[in-house]
Amino acid sequence: MPAIRIDPSNGLKLFDTRASKASERIAGKGYSIVADEALTTLPELPPGASFNAEEQARYRAFKEARRGAADYIPMEGEFAKYLADVYSAEPIQRAPLTDECEILVVGAGFAGLLLWHKLRAAGFQDVRFCEKGGDVGGTWYWNRYPGIACDVESYSYLPLLEETGYVPTMKFASGFEILEYCQKLADQFGFYEHCLFHTTVEATEWDEAAGRWTVTTDRGDAMRARIVILANGILTTPKLARIAGMETFQGQAFHTSRWDYGVDLTGKTVGIIGTGATAVQAIPELAKTVGQLYVFQRTPSSVDVRDQRATSEEEFKSWAQEPGWARARRARFAKISQGRAAMKANDDYLAGKVPDFKVRKQYERELSPEELIAKQLDTNFRIMEQIRARVDAIVTDPQTAAALKPYYPYGCKRPTFHDEYLPAFNLPHVHLVDTAPTGVRQINARGVVHGEREYPLDVLIYATGFQWMATSTFNMITGRDGRTMRQTWEAEGVKTFLGLHAPGFPNLFIVTGPQGGGGSFNFTDAIESHGEYVVWMLQTMRERGAGVVDVRQGAADAYAEHCRTADIATAPLRDCLSYYNGHGDAEPGSLAYYGGGRWRRIRIEAQSTLEPYIFKDA
Repeated sequence: MPAIRIDPSNGLKLFDTRASKASERIAGKGYSIVADEALTTLPELPPGASFNAEEQARYRAFKEARRGAADYIPMEGEFAKYLADVYSAEPIQRAPLTDECEILVVGAGFAGLLLWHKLRAAGFQDVRFCEKGGDVGGTWYWNRYPGIACDVESYSYLPLLEETGYVPTMKFASGFEILEYCQKLADQFGFYEHCLFHTTVEATEWDEAAGRWTVTTDRGDAMRARIVILANGILTTPKLARIAGMETFQGQAFHTSRWDYGVDLTGKTVGIIGTGATAVQAIPELAKTVGQLYVFQRTPSSVDVRDQRATSEEEFKSWAQEPGWARARRARFAKISQGRAAMKANDDYLAGKVPDFKVRKQYERELSPEELIAKQLDTNFRIMEQIRARVDAIVTDPQTAAALKPYYPYGCKRPTFHDEYLPAFNLPHVHLVDTAPTGVRQINARGVVHGEREYPLDVLIYATGFQWMATSTFNMITGRDGRTMRQTWEAEGVKTFLGLHAPGFPNLFIVTGPQGGGGSFNFTDAIESHGEYVVWMLQTMRERGAGVVDVRQGAADAYAEHCRTADIATAPLRDCLSYYNGHGDAEPGSLAYYGGGRWRRIRIEAQSTLEPYIFKDA
């Protein structure tokens, strides 16, 4: 089949650019089921646990000791090799495209797949997608490290379960299962024929006279599109910690987001830099394979109970007969406002067997916002005390246990969940190297150097994470004034409306970008809400005969100020250094927005009055 062909029914282009899998060795699993109850329950709350002045000072000291230590470099030049696509065969060859389409979407992960499902249902056919990977899946395409699994229960996380008739095999599905599910969605809903794989968008420029975007790519394309939708995710650009001598290491090295299954780790001496969400999942699996494992940690993660389980036969049977079961479950999930309660995912509540996920406290009077924050911090502290007590209960070496204890508010850094991570440090061949507070500062030809010691390694793995809402995405978009979106935001501050529109960038929609609300701890909620909104706007434009839509500056100013105010009000809950707040450097309100209910009210009012929008005839 040719890479590009014409659909005889409507004259639109169809594509066949999906790449084949690079190797059958690329396979794995996620969380194991752990039967030991001591590993799947938190210890009792230590007596006298109180977030008093002494504990608050300890949290501040823990944070301030690490300030400025987060220093990352782009994967460019000699480090570009860490971005290579190791999962697919060579890109399908095709001619560059210089034609026009109605809607161009950047990204083929969950957001892209859901958008296609909604757009197709609304009658939009002239839609194409650009995806830098060789297949669908987004984060689940790029992240295939051993042990990868979803931290949100898969019954609520995976979209379109009713439409596909699929039931996940595990409560917390493996990333490999999720990738296969993405491929199932693409097959079932005709997505593949609309996607240009191994195609990276390099620039998106607005042509005011034509009312079109020109989208150029690394494949020589210069496509024109009336509508551009950015659906390329919030954690898509890997980053490397800046470490002197990285380029001199003579062993094998790779980033966790490009896990090299061509490297045999059996019996090898392996080092992994980073102990965030990815490393917490990968380290237990590495420990089962390697000869020696050195874990280089700057800041410990909060490692909560996972308590994985398989989907029961009763669930498989009952859900198949229950229309809308997953949507109802996801709606109940969205009502949980506390992070740990959401991630623990109480089955009885989510299945609708009980009316609430917890017993609600009754107060004698209405509490002020400040008092509510204080109450949350107290509860938060008690959870963290139990998590720290879990470290002591599991890890046998006192020095290792002390280094593994996190001192910051729960959820301030991304929470992690695992029942095999902490026990791994009791194994004789697994070694924690505590590099607090500044992290690894030197690598040489043989391995990592820390303090007075050299750690010779056969393989070095970078688990150094991703850029949060990557600036590279916004550097490539040039709007009406000839400035990129990033330049505009640097000069004027991040100002959007609903996180989906930015003034001066007409016919552009940003899914799950800065200031984007409407979600919960379940990412699928946000992309559902944003997808529904985008389709509504496109239908509104079609009904009004409008070719262009922009938003009024005043609407964006007011919304951005609301985001800033909300961010400042809830800042005590995120009083640490993490990628959520630009490692302490982000302006309040410039990144994620923590106000889902208010976002929905602003959205509903805007859709009702249409006041924030400027429509221009086609």
